[in-house]
Amino acid sequence: MTVPAEAALTTRHADLGDLAALLREQQARKVDVVAPPSALRARGGMLVIAGTEPVLTDTGVDLADGTYRPTATCDEGISDKLGIDLRYLRKLRDQAIDLYDVNVNGWLDRADPARRFLVRCFRGQSGRGVARALLSDGYKRIDHLDVLTAILGGVERAGVPVQVAGCDLTERRMYVRLYSEQVSALAPVLLDGYRSPFTGAEGAANPVVWGGLVITNSETGDGAAAITPRLVVQVCRNGYTITADAHRAVHLGGKLAEGVIDWSADTQQRSLDLITAKARDAVARFLDPAYVQSVVTRIERDAGVLVERPQDTIALVSQQLRFTDEQQDAILGHFIRGGSLTAGGVMHAVTSVAQTLDDADAAHDMESQALKALQLAAAR
Repeated sequence: MTVPAEAALTTRHADLGDLAALLREQQARKVDVVAPPSALRARGGMLVIAGTEPVLTDTGVDLADGTYRPTATCDEGISDKLGIDLRYLRKLRDQAIDLYDVNVNGWLDRADPARRFLVRCFRGQSGRGVARALLSDGYKRIDHLDVLTAILGGVERAGVPVQVAGCDLTERRMYVRLYSEQVSALAPVLLDGYRSPFTGAEGAANPVVWGGLVITNSETGDGAAAITPRLVVQVCRNGYTITADAHRAVHLGGKLAEGVIDWSADTQQRSLDLITAKARDAVARFLDPAYVQSVVTRIERDAGVLVERPQDTIALVSQQLRFTDEQQDAILGHFIRGGSLTAGGVMHAVTSVAQTLDDADAAHDMESQALKALQLAAAR
């Protein structure tokens, strides 16, 4: 992975070192400001911040005044906080940027002057920066790099060796997938008749499932820091997240004072110590052969159910789980190549297609639906 000279916001299928390097580069460019409506304007589709109070930091005097390009996530925050229909706002950005400015500025002018917004930005290395999110001033920052460091510290304290399956960073979230080859269970029913659509390797010849975790976090209001158990099939690296058991840390806090924010190191450390402790507890619970075996046993109750009308079943699953037509076609193709004409085969197809998606948010959401796909296919 290479980091562009300007603003690198995302990466897909990165290793841990590349992700950490990108997060450190972004950390150096972050600026957070709490501003009243009067300090914000839209100009040419950009977000202009003016009149912020400077704050003295370790690196000097910090000021957020400047011009920032809103991301799609930031536009969603503008829509939510100002009550502008999101589809309409997106249409204005695409087709009538002058009307975008008029609408945003009009509702800023009508906003309660006592109201405050948290604007999360990246400074530009030359020229304008990036407006990442417009949030409530009650949002508590828990940044990706801090979360990653704290959770990996908790994993190390738990004493279970782990490998990194892959890392993603989007405008919305960070994802880090871990697994342990030392924490495994046999899943002969789940993998009977199945072959990897990527390599053709037979599941019956190697019916091993590893225990794992996925670390997620958002800096822009798209979900709490979470540690979710995940099973990984050795033969194809398909992953199944067990979302009902996730450990979460909600991003809520007290109201923030106006101006550029120099976040208290002491306050941040208390939050991170808690996350480290939760990570240690999560590893003890989820990276345990007994837990992995219990999940496999639950899955195998439905996995062997024969799917007699695959096309109809996959259409129903896709409709219920709101997969796109393109995703539905891909799932059917992976189901056929997978060779297991069962409800478990449908689940395998969902998770293998998720690996192929370029959009990491869509991939994570699809994988998170895999167990529901299994249940729907078995009940068909």
